Order: sequence, then structure tokens, then C-alpha cells
Amino acid sequence: MACRITELVLDCTDPELLANFWCAVLDFRVTDRDESGVAIGPADRRFELLFLRSDEPKKQKLRLHIDVSATDRDQQSELERLLALGAQKIDIGQGEQSWHVLADPEGNEFCLLRRRVTP
Repeated sequence: MACRITELVLDCTDPELLANFWCAVLDFRVTDRDESGVAIGPADRRFELLFLRSDEPKKQKLRLHIDVSATDRDQQSELERLLALGAQKIDIGQGEQSWHVLADPEGNEFCLLRRRVTP
């Protein structure tokens, strides 16, 4: 027997802002919402991202981050879409790589990988 990851929790100052951003990035929908935060996930709810309200701002590089891959376009087109949604390119000392390091609207790092995956 084993466990399965069912939620990834991210503390943030504006759960609605991040839920909206990540719903657009991942084509997820809001699955739950209350005064403490917002949960998002795919229609089957097999996995959820939970954004919990915190008064403390982000202070350092995340030790755990999300990697995303485009499903229906090349990496450059997906990069342009993510930037238009509010992501920002950032440099964390990664050097020249095949992936792009980005930050969401609250500065949380994530990477856009080069490969395409099936939805």
C-alpha cells in the first residue's frame, strides 16, 4: 500500500488572485472556497492545488516548485501565453537552460519545460 499526493498547498496573501492565475495556466477550475483559501483542480478532482491565506509575504526561493509543460503549442507560444496571464521571467541563477524559470503573480517560482505533453 502507498500514499498518493492529493493536494499541494501554497500559502499566499491573495488566494483568489493565485487561484485565477493557476486556473488559467492549468485549465483547472475552482473546486472549493472558504474564508481560509481556494482549492483548484481538474474536473475529476484527483489532485488539487490549495491556496491558503497568509499575512506573511514570500521571503525566499521555494524549496518545492511546479514544473509545467505545454499541451497544445510549442514552448515559445506557451511562454507568451503565460507572460500575458501575469507570469514574469526570473533569474535564480539557472544559467542557459532548455526551460524557462517564471514567477506567478505573488513571486512563486515555477518552470515551463520544453517538451509537450498530451492533455
